[in-house]
Amino acid sequence: MSESQHGYIHRKDDYLKRLRRIEGQARGLQRMVEEEQYCIDILTQVSAMTKALHAVSLGLLEEHLGHCVVGAARSSDEEAEQKVTEAMDAIARLVRS
Repeated sequence: MSESQHGYIHRKDDYLKRLRRIEGQARGLQRMVEEEQYCIDILTQVSAMTKALHAVSLGLLEEHLGHCVVGAARSSDEEAEQKVTEAMDAIARLVRS
């Protein structure tokens, strides 16, 4: 499957914008620690960043299921099983994080 066929490609700019925002949050967290800000305030920002990363993950997972898994199911049972297994492994990693 070529890069341009990934399900998220039509929302690539949205994902990049969100990831840049998350990158800014990470820099903000570093500044907060450097400035020795209150721990609870830092933890609040960590939580916000974690939620933002989860939102990106869930969006990518939805795109994967709707595009890659569905496409594989149309191709062959073997390919579908492989894509479902990949999705389940990704879900398991997300749940553990």
